[in-house]
Amino acid sequence: MIIFGIDPGVADTGYGIIKTDGQKLSCLDYGSIKTKAKTELGERLEIISKELDKIIKKHKPDLIAVEQLFFCKNIKTALVVGQARGVVLLTARQSKIPTVEFTPLQVKQAVSSYGQASKTQVQKMVKILLDLKEMPRPDDAADALAIAICAVNSSRNP
Repeated sequence: MIIFGIDPGVADTGYGIIKTDGQKLSCLDYGSIKTKAKTELGERLEIISKELDKIIKKHKPDLIAVEQLFFCKNIKTALVVGQARGVVLLTARQSKIPTVEFTPLQVKQAVSSYGQASKTQVQKMVKILLDLKEMPRPDDAADALAIAICAVNSSRNP
């Protein structure tokens, strides 16, 4: 099974592709879709959609896992991230691939067994769980890999 984890954002949308064969997890790809701040919002959202579509066509995932929007003190940031999430969910829907969503707390618990884990702790656990040579960077990509791992763990424990 191939799982596509996505950490939505307008400036950086993290992605991670993992494969599971029973108990073994392996990383197929990860990175970040970056858009420039001075670019018009609609164009930035279009870039995210097109890049996600390319990744979907390349890896043909069986499941897409997306992080839910967390409480944000900055309402403007939350609205923009919400728009990026909308584009991610629409792109996933158009690809006809089942989609699941997880809160940041669920993701942290899935990879570190601790819901208040730091970004560094999550990165270290992703490195260990996927047997990577180095910690995945940028942070958004590590988060996306963690989201994909959370989806695997959730499918094992319905």
